[in-house]
Amino acid sequence: MVLMLVRYLVFASAVACTAIAVGSWALRTRRLNPFGRTGRLVRRISEPVLDPIEAMLLRQGGNPENAEVWLVGIAVVGGLLVVTVANWVVALAIRTSGAAAAGPRGVLHLIIYYASQLVLFALIARIIGSWFGVGRYNRWMRPAYKLTDWIVEPLRRVIPPFGMFDLTPLIAWILILVVRGIVLGMI
Repeated sequence: MVLMLVRYLVFASAVACTAIAVGSWALRTRRLNPFGRTGRLVRRISEPVLDPIEAMLLRQGGNPENAEVWLVGIAVVGGLLVVTVANWVVALAIRTSGAAAAGPRGVLHLIIYYASQLVLFALIARIIGSWFGVGRYNRWMRPAYKLTDWIVEPLRRVIPPFGMFDLTPLIAWILILVVRGIVLGMI
């Protein structure tokens, strides 16, 4: 029920942002009279929404005429993020209540599962950061390195790089999944 409400709200906001973008585009291209009754209404609605985006684009050296496209993009990507987070929170609540109902074994199962997930997400952050040249000394990447060095560094001493590719994070990923499966199967 909550997820459906979130989805409908996200869809409604995406439709509203698209309508604002189309109205602003119609005014800018003179398909709609900017001084008519409808044009003034569209300007009154769209300018408070698009002015901050236009100002940001100007500060970044972009074209303020692209504000409509940015608005729709922000609405779509932001909506997807909101729906994803809502799904995650609901799944977390269901999984937690199931673990609590299963007793201490269920809680231990849940702790092991989420600890391994945290390390796997840190591995993803570490890999993506390396693609963009963000290394271990960046303050945002330090937690990812601290969470994954215990498994990646010993593997790196044993497994040589494959040309310019470092396969140790992938092997660490596989090892974590295998060990998690074995440990959770024993509980």
